[in-house]
Amino acid sequence: MKNNKPYCDSITHYSRMKTREVKVGEVGIGGDNPIRIQSMTTADTMNTEKSVEETISLAKVGCEIVRLTAPSKKDAENLREIKRLVREAGYNVPLVADIHFTPNAAEVAAGIVEKVRVNPGNYADKKQFNEYEYTDESYQEELERIRSKFTPLVLLCKENGVAMRIGTNHGSLSDRILSRYGDTPLGMVESAMEFIRICRDHEYHELVLSMKASNPKVMVQAYRLLVATMLEQGMNYPLHLGVTEAGEAEEGRIKSAVGIGALLEDGIGDTIRVSLTEKAEAEIPVAQKIVARYENRAKHKEFALDFPNYISPFEYSHRESTKVQNIGGGNVPIVMADFSLKKEIKPANLFALGYNYSVQLDKWNLTDQACDYIFLNKNTIDFEIPGTLGLVYEYETWKVNKAKPRSYPFMDAKLYLTDTEKHYKINFIYTLLTDLTEEFATKIKNDSTAVLVIDTYNEHGMAEQRQLFNGLFHYGCKTPVVIGRAYKDLEPEQLQIDASVDMGSLLVDGLGDGVFIAAENCGGDKFMNEVGFGILQATRTRISKTEYISCPSCGRTLFDLQETTAKIRAKTSHLKGLKIGIMGCIVNGPGEMADADYGYVGTGKGKITLYKEKTVVQKNIPEEKALDELIGLIKEHGDWVDVKAN
Repeated sequence: MKNNKPYCDSITHYSRMKTREVKVGEVGIGGDNPIRIQSMTTADTMNTEKSVEETISLAKVGCEIVRLTAPSKKDAENLREIKRLVREAGYNVPLVADIHFTPNAAEVAAGIVEKVRVNPGNYADKKQFNEYEYTDESYQEELERIRSKFTPLVLLCKENGVAMRIGTNHGSLSDRILSRYGDTPLGMVESAMEFIRICRDHEYHELVLSMKASNPKVMVQAYRLLVATMLEQGMNYPLHLGVTEAGEAEEGRIKSAVGIGALLEDGIGDTIRVSLTEKAEAEIPVAQKIVARYENRAKHKEFALDFPNYISPFEYSHRESTKVQNIGGGNVPIVMADFSLKKEIKPANLFALGYNYSVQLDKWNLTDQACDYIFLNKNTIDFEIPGTLGLVYEYETWKVNKAKPRSYPFMDAKLYLTDTEKHYKINFIYTLLTDLTEEFATKIKNDSTAVLVIDTYNEHGMAEQRQLFNGLFHYGCKTPVVIGRAYKDLEPEQLQIDASVDMGSLLVDGLGDGVFIAAENCGGDKFMNEVGFGILQATRTRISKTEYISCPSCGRTLFDLQETTAKIRAKTSHLKGLKIGIMGCIVNGPGEMADADYGYVGTGKGKITLYKEKTVVQKNIPEEKALDELIGLIKEHGDWVDVKAN
């Protein structure tokens, strides 16, 4: 059994963790308050008119707390004028000053705004990516140095009734933390705890905490470990959730939904920010859709079976499963498409699933997002299919079509337990938690052809499916599992969010050997296929395209992030598996890009610095030449491939 140190109220019954209330102006975070939604302006804070305009625009679309960057004392002082004009316009939305590197700016802001955000990784330290050897005595000396720098802000916030967010970023952990704890969730937690202890020594408790990372797996583990640490030490500060540098469009939405949703599913989180490389207003509807899932969640039905927890929440470990054809074992998770409702299926229908037919060559070409199986139910296909594609029929239809190549049966658990005919290679078994009896477990455990396709009808479905995995652990079953979920009549963005939360929450814990989204009236086949692959990409369980770690715009940004990201994507989107960091400024760039293969960072007006991983390669390149230099750098290191012609 894995580490079962508690990190939430319950893993089976939805219960939002009760944290202490922290007031940010008139808005309460934590306690009995709803989950709050916030965002950040993109304008230069010295541009008063634009900052006011963006703040009001965010408030109008439902943003409850607005953050503005304060990179200098001068910027912090201008927050007073911004606040005055926002209030005169009739908006009482609380303002937050975002601080990096500049304690004096934080101290000015603490006399103006309702909340100050500090990053413990760079408030009192500068990141050099150096490794140091610390004795206990020298480490303590460093902590005393931090205390002397941080205490004035703590006292000012306490005196002025100003809240504070201690916001750890995975990409900006100090060299000191990295030297002792490594680039780990534990290091992220300890980075925050050092600052929390100083606050508590001064009896200042108006704290909100965050553990952001661009990798949802790291982010989820860090928040859980933070909660477990707080529970052990009698703390209950509210949590601000977010996946930093999530990116744009569907990638940013899926990655944010996976990370934020995995925590909200267990009742963790009091306020969220969805970080998209888009206009700030675009973040709010996404956040609202995520939060709306939990308005009535506590009323869900109890689970029929309650197994012990075998899943460690604090480190990633992929569940070991047996190999059944190309499912389980060492294979990447498969994607199963749903064609069960189609009236007629033609070769052109497969184009949306990543298969392109070349008339000239008389063969099928596969893209990197070609699905692995199609669930046909009672439908049939009467044309030659691509050689890697499997067809899954409901049982009676399969018996009629079993002679066709790569045709496999789909049956429920009750039918499976009978002596009915099975396929000699692979049998898909529709399974609910209630099906997981000892008899059923014993049979699948000894069946080298069994693949479970799990489902749930519970409103708290992710947790019920997680218990099914715990049941498999309990019985010692290594049968591969395809995570299935059914949806109906959802707007495409809501489907994208729901599927990302429901399936991604399991995948980030190493559970699942595939995904199957059965969606009726929720979007087209191509969209649904992309969502499936997008969830696997976001959870880093199957890489099918280039990953862009791009930050949302803010007042520190030194170039147009949306435009630049689009240009870089247009030239590099064919580089499957490559991770490219696109950062508007230096604050989190080098650290987050330690997780990327290449980095493109704004380091001055019109100036770009390129990185290979966390190493600077070229400094202060003119922006108009930077993309060509990035491509040259990728080629130099042997990671470039030419675009394939169809």
